[in-house]
Amino acid sequence: MSIVILDFGSQFTRLITRRLRELGAYSVILPGNAALERIMQENPQGIIFSGGPSSVYDVGAPRPVSGVLELSVPILGVCYGMQFLAHEAGGAVARAGRREYGKAELSSYSGELFKGIEGEFIAWMSHSDSVTALPAGYEVVATTVDTPVTAIENRALRRYGVQFHPEVVHTPKGGQMLENFLEICTVKRDWNPQHIVTELLESVKTQVGTGRVLLGISGGVDSSTLALLLAKAVGDQLTAVFIDHGLLRLGERAQVEAALGPLGVNVVSVDASSEFLGALEGISDPEQKRKIIGREFIRAFEREARVHGPFEFLAQGTLYPDVIESAGGEGAANIKSHHNVGGLPDDLKFKLVEPFRTLFKDEVREIAALLGLPEAIRMRHPFPGPGLAIRILGDITLEKIDILQRVDDIFISALREFDLYHMVAQALAILTPMRSVGVMGDERTYHYTVALRAVTSADFMTAEWARLPYEFLETVSSRIVNHVHEVSRVVYDITGKPPATIEWE
Repeated sequence: MSIVILDFGSQFTRLITRRLRELGAYSVILPGNAALERIMQENPQGIIFSGGPSSVYDVGAPRPVSGVLELSVPILGVCYGMQFLAHEAGGAVARAGRREYGKAELSSYSGELFKGIEGEFIAWMSHSDSVTALPAGYEVVATTVDTPVTAIENRALRRYGVQFHPEVVHTPKGGQMLENFLEICTVKRDWNPQHIVTELLESVKTQVGTGRVLLGISGGVDSSTLALLLAKAVGDQLTAVFIDHGLLRLGERAQVEAALGPLGVNVVSVDASSEFLGALEGISDPEQKRKIIGREFIRAFEREARVHGPFEFLAQGTLYPDVIESAGGEGAANIKSHHNVGGLPDDLKFKLVEPFRTLFKDEVREIAALLGLPEAIRMRHPFPGPGLAIRILGDITLEKIDILQRVDDIFISALREFDLYHMVAQALAILTPMRSVGVMGDERTYHYTVALRAVTSADFMTAEWARLPYEFLETVSSRIVNHVHEVSRVVYDITGKPPATIEWE
């Protein structure tokens, strides 16, 4: 049993999935126009129509296939989804007199979705259209000053609609609304780490059979957790290869080797830095960097496969956010490719094993704890597969790698020293191509500018810049310019996601 989310292109669709899973209900995202047979394969106990950028009255506006509205399961429409429900039932939708974007307070609310909720209700709005006339059988159950029809329901048909986004953190009581919808759906609430592990183990065993699996391991939580999962599923059919592409953090190779040794995973360490850096010479475009690194990773694995193989499968720790940002979801814009999503060559000689493709980072961490991964690795900040290649803006040289490694080490070490490391979700340093004038020892300098970035995030789909103490930032800045003489200026990035991504490239 599941909740099926039909995706009409909202940037928040995956957050709906995450919230429902946090509430213990398995949910799956399908394209908005998914075939009825495909929807029924998921045994839906309820359906959610997501938001989206279209207007329901436009020619060619997205819509579910015939038969979906006739299913005898509860349906919740969010934003565009609510407008579609109203429009299809004979109501009217038109351009709003005043567009709402951001936080709004409900002036009144009632109904089944709001059961048990009391007091002030702040909702996150993002819409240009509004329902202007109710269809028969529906009633208004919530309003704001600017939107008279903010939520609707038809109890007889179990159809519900909200103009705002209950799934985002900016709607603080939205989680209770989603829980109320799950109660209406009477869906089984057994989605938890143990259940996930059981399903993943069975899935891997079924896919791999007696085949051998090659895994690229970085020492981060995703690949390390995947290594433990695969070892548990297929045992010595797995060989984990650690590829040193020359773009790691300072001393990282030694740290990874020391950390992974006791985990019982067969790890082969390979120094392929010359091949990677040679292929990246003179390349400045971030998309080219990612694709080259993806290609070189595969080439390195192919070389190791010939030595340690044969292997039929290549395992990757691809996560939901990777797929989303690489336009892996219906209606999603291509923000940037990921080395393990968009950089694979057409002549790939392996079958892919990607058990985490539908999971979020925090779900992987929960699985890691269950599998016994050491806390130091389990709670390690994400580090991108392309490594420092996408944190060096412009072309890559050995000198720039050395500079950024030292800057990054100072920043991350200071976060640990000041007991701030676990207060942020991710922290990074970026070497920019900008140089600026400075003064050191009464002499003029003209050196690099580096940017520091730290964010807080629950799921990495959205993020806020971390409010690090001024004293800490002052200390780090002073250490960097005093110990990394090629740098004369340090700046701190205070942009959220959206509009920015967490990484700069």
